[in-house]
Amino acid sequence: MKKNRNIFTAILKNLFMASISLVILIPVVMIVINSFKDKRQSSSMGMELPKVWHFENYATVIEKAKLMQSFLNSIEYSVFAVIISVLLAALAAFVLSRNRTKLNRLLYYIIIMGIAMPINFVALMKVMQSLQIINTRIGIILLYAAIQIPFSVFLIYAFVGGLPVELDEASILDGCNPLQLFGLVILPLLKPVVITVFILNFLNTWNEFILPLYYMNDSQSWPITLSVYSFFGRYSSDWHLVCADIVLICIPVVAVYLLGQKYIISGMTAGAVKG
Repeated sequence: MKKNRNIFTAILKNLFMASISLVILIPVVMIVINSFKDKRQSSSMGMELPKVWHFENYATVIEKAKLMQSFLNSIEYSVFAVIISVLLAALAAFVLSRNRTKLNRLLYYIIIMGIAMPINFVALMKVMQSLQIINTRIGIILLYAAIQIPFSVFLIYAFVGGLPVELDEASILDGCNPLQLFGLVILPLLKPVVITVFILNFLNTWNEFILPLYYMNDSQSWPITLSVYSFFGRYSSDWHLVCADIVLICIPVVAVYLLGQKYIISGMTAGAVKG
């Protein structure tokens, strides 16, 4: 009787998860299918297969939306911002975790408050104007990096807390200075959580829309999210091209997530258990 009840419960759970998967997958499949239709057939945004498969839609989108330029811009912003945010967050988490004084504890709470605190766009605009980095590539990179630091510190801090302090003592006795201790001993041990933070920050930065909308006026420097926004404004009636545009910008995100999903799971789990 108990065995039958367990089987029935497992079936219900699987059906529930399958229904959730369908809710997520159906819009994705619909967009992919409509990206291969012509303008007339795609206007209804239905699920039927194209009468004629128009693969040239993707070439048209790449040309008209100038996706290559915006794609390279997004790669530049995401990679540099993530490197800066992960490196600074790892250094901060190491220092704050190893020296748990009252001051450092306060600094840690102030930093992670940035996860929940809203952005004051007017004050941020004034700061960037005073530093003369508004509407510049370095400005948006630093802004992306600053936004990602609180969450990065939060994850890495918990992981560092699980590393034995005896490693630090042994390294110092062997002649390591603080930077050597961090770079040669601690950082390699942080690989699971660092890769996790790198991937999550990359995805967040790649999908960011509001910040470049406010602080990037030059269309030649737009990331791919603003390029899609502009393209939709010009071709809002051409759903076959809009769908092809959406598919193209999603491919890098999906690829990064699929390649790094095992690191995301292991890093999040390790950070939750340790510390």
